[in-house]
Amino acid sequence: MALNCFDMMVLVLLLVFYGNVEAQKNGLGASFIFGDSLVDAGNNNYLSTLSKANIPPNGIDFKASGGNPTGRYTNGRTIGDIVGEELGQPNYAVPFLSPNATGKAILSGVNYASGGGGILNATGRIFVNRIGMDVQIDYFSITRKEIDKLLGESKAKEYITKKSIFSITVGANDFLNNYLLPVLSIGARISQSPDSFIDDMISRFKAQLTRLYEMDGRKFVIGNVGPIGCIPYQKTINQLDENECVDLANKLALQYNARLKDLIAQLNDNLPGATFVLANVYDLVLELIKNYDKYGFRTASRACCGNGGQFAGIIPCGPTSSMCTDRYKHVFWDPYHPSEAANLILAKQLLDGDKRYISPVNLRQLRDL
Repeated sequence: MALNCFDMMVLVLLLVFYGNVEAQKNGLGASFIFGDSLVDAGNNNYLSTLSKANIPPNGIDFKASGGNPTGRYTNGRTIGDIVGEELGQPNYAVPFLSPNATGKAILSGVNYASGGGGILNATGRIFVNRIGMDVQIDYFSITRKEIDKLLGESKAKEYITKKSIFSITVGANDFLNNYLLPVLSIGARISQSPDSFIDDMISRFKAQLTRLYEMDGRKFVIGNVGPIGCIPYQKTINQLDENECVDLANKLALQYNARLKDLIAQLNDNLPGATFVLANVYDLVLELIKNYDKYGFRTASRACCGNGGQFAGIIPCGPTSSMCTDRYKHVFWDPYHPSEAANLILAKQLLDGDKRYISPVNLRQLRDL
């Protein structure tokens, strides 16, 4: 029997409805995001700090805010936003310090990340205020108790262990705004070798991840430190050519990344029921920088929004900055942070990529464990 138009419409609506129900059933419950300005979604708006992104033209391509700045350090979505969307998270993780971070809103996830924050508590003090990893985890303990109240203890535990992903992007500031920082770090560098500094980072980070495990975190994705010697800021202040990067910064990142890989293997062996996934941000971003034209970009050295020097790499993005007209042709939005176009490519590899970039499983597989 042929279906008339009305029957067809009802059938389509039913398919859409059941598709949505199925997506919600299989989707991510909560995304808990920790780290620095690469994934800050607005926490620094609520701090008295020199590191802020709630000024235009930041967020100019962020559809959810109608192009208004939200405190994200990019022109659109962060990697955390894109990954959450793709994994079926119903809403973006709400910044912990925002007045909206209460009640059922926190069941989609909470973002604790802070521009300038690092693994070590001394990191980022040049900005006056920022939230380091220790305090971000203190804040998660508050959220954890709230989820117990919302769902009841046993359902809350199941929600956190089975339906939630803990995403951590941190470490770059410990080098850029601590160990490598002129003036503040000269003394530290004389008294502390790179090995010893990285030892401190790894032992602190191990304690922080273990704390999250003790609060029922079981699915983790940890980003390593990207090629920080190749960002427009470093290229500009060191007066490098377009295809050059700062050796020392990249060597420190690689040295830390090797230790981080060992730490993640150790945590996977020693914390029962947990899966720690390593996101190889260093190789992913370096691939984009070296072969930018292959991905449709016009430059991987010049900031789209910024001022100063050859690559607009000294003064952060703000209302008086020069801004490129073709934002989707730039790997870097500002002197430090990728554009949304770059974030989309990076997020895709983390979601569906192979073990070169994300291991032992990719993020879709992690969600479904």
